[in-house]
Amino acid sequence: MNISESERDALYKVIFSRRDVRSEFLPTPIPNDVLSNLLKAAHHAPSVGFMQPWDFIVVDNEQTKVAIKAGFTQANEQAESLFSADKRSQYKKLKLEGIIEAPLGICVTCDKSRNGPVVLGRTVKAEMDLYSAVCAIQNMWLAARAENLGLGWVSIIEDAVLRDVLGIPEHIDIIAYLCIGYVSEFKNKPELEEKGWLPRMDINDVIHFNRWSKT
Repeated sequence: MNISESERDALYKVIFSRRDVRSEFLPTPIPNDVLSNLLKAAHHAPSVGFMQPWDFIVVDNEQTKVAIKAGFTQANEQAESLFSADKRSQYKKLKLEGIIEAPLGICVTCDKSRNGPVVLGRTVKAEMDLYSAVCAIQNMWLAARAENLGLGWVSIIEDAVLRDVLGIPEHIDIIAYLCIGYVSEFKNKPELEEKGWLPRMDINDVIHFNRWSKT
């Protein structure tokens, strides 16, 4: 099945307009069919040995969100202290999550034991199952943008908090907690680029041909 020119252009538009959303969430509910589309997109990600190691915990309970937000707040206070004085001042001004504001949260996990101890393609690089789960997140992120939904990845939270609040077994790896919802706007640039945290690197500085070329 070939992809038409208009379909190709739409894909690139989605890729380049994808954003990590923190501040612009609206309380508008996400229809069940749209949520289903996101989860199906994630479930159709590539996975090592076709093991499909992911699970998705959908969170819409307000008390659960409050407990997760408390975990973020604690971790964020600790993270702030790690930066230099000038960066710390800038860090304090950033909103780095939308846990309460977003209508839905989705916790993505990875079950390394799924389909047995020996997995095709994981025999040399054991972490391939984790990368597979991240591919599922990227699929969901792009599908969300195509549905005009914002998605934000909350990485500043201890696994122990999510494990306790969401009842996740010890043998399951926690990959991400995602905030999802309709938004008031999509920014023209990623927020951290727009606010001067870091610039986008020149693509020519990260491309090599045949051998690593940096000295």
